[in-house]
Amino acid sequence: MFRQFLSVLSQCPCSTASSALLLLVMFSSAILTGCSKTPELSQIHGFAQGTTYNLSFELPANTTTAVSDIEKAVADELARIDKALSNYRDDSAIEKFNAQQSTEILPAEAELVSLVEAARKVYTASSGCYDLTIKPLFDLWGFKKDEFSPPTAEALAQTLAAIGMNKLETIDATHLRKQIPELRIDISSIGQSYSVDRIAKILEQFGVQNYLVEIGGELLARGKKPNGSPWRIAVEKPLPNERKLQKIASFDSGAPIALITSGTYRHFFDSNGKRYSHILDARSGKPVEHNTVSVTIFHENSTIAGAWGTALLCLGSKDGMKVADDNKLAALFIDQQDDKLVEHETAAMKTFNDVSLQHP
Repeated sequence: MFRQFLSVLSQCPCSTASSALLLLVMFSSAILTGCSKTPELSQIHGFAQGTTYNLSFELPANTTTAVSDIEKAVADELARIDKALSNYRDDSAIEKFNAQQSTEILPAEAELVSLVEAARKVYTASSGCYDLTIKPLFDLWGFKKDEFSPPTAEALAQTLAAIGMNKLETIDATHLRKQIPELRIDISSIGQSYSVDRIAKILEQFGVQNYLVEIGGELLARGKKPNGSPWRIAVEKPLPNERKLQKIASFDSGAPIALITSGTYRHFFDSNGKRYSHILDARSGKPVEHNTVSVTIFHENSTIAGAWGTALLCLGSKDGMKVADDNKLAALFIDQQDDKLVEHETAAMKTFNDVSLQHP
């Protein structure tokens, strides 16, 4: 599914003259007061999982760790995740599991079983709207090859019979069992958000406490910037042909918080005067038809936020608001009504103290 683009806000650029004046004032103040220089923000950028990743962080004081050491550890972890959980590699652990068409108890990586169980909770809470086994439906509708092809009722019924997380049993921490041999697991809906959590752990292993990790628009922030100001993230308007700001999220408390935005407004098909979303409801096997165009989730766990973002977008604001409130989720729904964008905040969002939403 498509994840909405998010960007890190910085101060507005100044003219050359005013920048020089500002630097002069800061330098003079440092001489007079004896204050130390503000720590620098280290950055790492790269390409993985078919998208880009960007890390901004403050190295611990007096550390002997080089940024290059962290860069290598990050690259190694992303490569490990790819080998374990990529649905686009035949040699990955998840695809080896999928290739075993059997109803016997099958060994599975503990990491995969853990993700299945995390997703199962969201599957149950969303009444099956969110489902890790849904990929055959995307292929059926032509989304895999980007060639829209509405299926027949018979083909849809056959495919629906071959999916369903209720047909996947967790035996223990390292074993799963399929109730139908052809059942396949696809974690693309939470793969990047899980990677965000893992990379944040890598930074913390090096003693980093202030960071912003972003992969493909999915992010997790902790602490503050070196100058003490909060991380600020721009969330764009959910419109297909515009790149304007809808909200600015300020991570005020410094607690670890993920921000995941899911949207319908860039990936869709128009056919015979009707627009079809790329978001499929696993219960009906059909594209959703509600007018919710984006859902933004704030959660301490990026993986959970990723699953909920997909689930709530599938449900739409009418049903999703109640589910989100029942699960005490801080979420912002945006509906498109004609040419207007209408926001709906959950109860937890209205009382959320870690992050504040502001108008641009």
